[in-house]
Amino acid sequence: MGKTIEKKSYVHMHGMPTKGKIAMVASSPAISEQTGWPIGFWAAELTHPLRVFQEAGYEVEVVSTEGGKIEMDSYSNPLDESGYSAHDIVSLGYLQQSWFVECLENTKQLAEINTKDYDGIFLVGGQGPMYTFKDNRALEDIFSDFYESGRPAAAVCHATTLLLSARTSDGQLLVKGKAWTGFADTEEAYADNAVGMRIQPYWIEAEAKKIKDTHFKVAPPFWSHAIADGNLITGQQQNSGTAAAELMVEFLNNKRS
Repeated sequence: MGKTIEKKSYVHMHGMPTKGKIAMVASSPAISEQTGWPIGFWAAELTHPLRVFQEAGYEVEVVSTEGGKIEMDSYSNPLDESGYSAHDIVSLGYLQQSWFVECLENTKQLAEINTKDYDGIFLVGGQGPMYTFKDNRALEDIFSDFYESGRPAAAVCHATTLLLSARTSDGQLLVKGKAWTGFADTEEAYADNAVGMRIQPYWIEAEAKKIKDTHFKVAPPFWSHAIADGNLITGQQQNSGTAAAELMVEFLNNKRS
């Protein structure tokens, strides 16, 4: 990321001094093997938490699995002709900001970051993570590093696929004994019925239920729902990004005080 983009990306709401720095990790572009669609990140799962972080006085750096340009899932773009996310005025507002558009064009690669530079990590969902986050050992290690160091480690929607296999340094599943959430089977079924085909290669809730000694909890379809179990924070779907980010800010603020 160039200096100009970084400077603009780190503007703080209301002139507040910075409290710390958060890494938001989004999927690089991919192609769904199920649908053949171009896939990436879900806009609201980046912009809504970003707004929370900025208004709370935290710097944010957007990082991606491969670096460079990242792209929204089309249905999440408020300007998409489908009109599916036309109500998302937060994403629409960010898209009017040149610094934000430039940021999406030139993200830092995950492998380039020094985890010690950040106070927390937030994994952005979307369709891409089902391919780019699943069994991504580098991302699992980074996420576990944040978690084991006592910093907030958050994931929302399909980004929680990482937690199906992420392990701590002692080899235990990170979610062992933990309460967490992610995209629900009922929501997958709704999406599949809406487009008339199977969208995802697997369902997170179904896979989570195969794991012993973990507690995967969901709310009714598309309700805002986020869980903090210690410093592990998860959100159910695109309507839960704000709630997950608020839990993360609360954790960070309590840690500071």
